[in-house]
Amino acid sequence: MAEQECPRCKTTSYRNPNLKLLVNVCGHKLCQTCVDVLFTRPSAACPECSTPLRRSDFRIQQFEDAFVEREVDVRKKIVKIFNKREEDFSDFEDPLRAYNDYLEDVEVIIFNLVNKVDVEATRKRVDKYKRDHDAAIKKINSKISHENEKLKLQMEVELKESEERRRKFELEEELEKKAKNKEKDALIDDLIHANTSADEVLARHHMTKLQVKKEEEKKSMFFQGKSKSQNVNVNTKSAPLYKYEPLDLPCFGPALPTDREIISQGYTKNIRQASASERAAGYTESIACQRALSEAFNGLFC
Repeated sequence: MAEQECPRCKTTSYRNPNLKLLVNVCGHKLCQTCVDVLFTRPSAACPECSTPLRRSDFRIQQFEDAFVEREVDVRKKIVKIFNKREEDFSDFEDPLRAYNDYLEDVEVIIFNLVNKVDVEATRKRVDKYKRDHDAAIKKINSKISHENEKLKLQMEVELKESEERRRKFELEEELEKKAKNKEKDALIDDLIHANTSADEVLARHHMTKLQVKKEEEKKSMFFQGKSKSQNVNVNTKSAPLYKYEPLDLPCFGPALPTDREIISQGYTKNIRQASASERAAGYTESIACQRALSEAFNGLFC
């Protein structure tokens, strides 16, 4: 990354690692020390372009490129004025086209102000629009502010729930860890003080673990069944049993031989024998023969 430098005092980030550059509304930057020196009075001129400025016009630089910083600043201000949405053009004959034309005009205004093209005419156009649509602008900005507030509250709730889940998971992990350590200590004590062999002690502990696990499974199944019975309405209706009927697909050709005919007439001799896993899945050699014959006979009578 290139060194940051104040254009007035020539202080660089290399000589002063704590250097903070502030950028103003005209896109020029100064270090915080120079801003404090120049703006001891309420207002002063920009050292670069002599634009009248106030101390509140400066803010911390977010981007290394001053042009990008200026574009972001201009865009924020223009979007607060030209704040219509797509639904605001529903009364037009072609709402989408009207909305796109509106967005294009906004981009032209931002481009002119950022690149200093017809600045005076563009500012007059913005001021005129602001005067003519002041009530609508305030109404939409109020709506946007309300939506942002709702979104912020929703994000806070989700963050709180996420934090609660994380704490619950950490607590469960800690309890499980304590239970394992307790079980380990109990096993060591039994191995030290028991009069039986180590294999018998291990087997007894293993049986105890299995019993505890079964009890926990029973409890979880009981609570799951209880919650389902509370939340689900069990009004069931009887329906006729499903009866499978094979599909009768016309092949427009000779009738295919059955499985018995394929096997008895030796069609399967030239087919690779099915493996045990394939037979377990329901595949047989006659299926391959029927598929090949179906492809050969299909459409012969058309």
